[in-house]
Amino acid sequence: METVKLVLMYLLALFMVAAGVNHFRNPRFYLRMMPPYLPWHGPLVFLSGVAEVLLGVGLAVPQTRQLAAWGLVALFVAVFPANLYMTMNPERFKKISRALLWLRLPLQGVLILWAWWYT
Repeated sequence: METVKLVLMYLLALFMVAAGVNHFRNPRFYLRMMPPYLPWHGPLVFLSGVAEVLLGVGLAVPQTRQLAAWGLVALFVAVFPANLYMTMNPERFKKISRALLWLRLPLQGVLILWAWWYT
């Protein structure tokens, strides 16, 4: 079981780094996800990308793993409104099926539990 946990940890770390880098490669997608009531869309997209990269790397480093895992839990909670906004505004995301938009909501819970496993 310990090997599975370790492999899944590195998978989550890699996923987070890739997702964070994607914020810089495709910022327009993330800007469209931002609910209108949030200020500073551009800086928030930039900061969330930086956070994803740093927390992903931090998860892979034993000395920072626990702190990074708590940071990921907080990040996953913080981005939930963007996922909810996507689900409530599917016309803005025509390339993503409605079923997938809805699936993203419970997926946030899975991601939170996954990160919490390393706290």
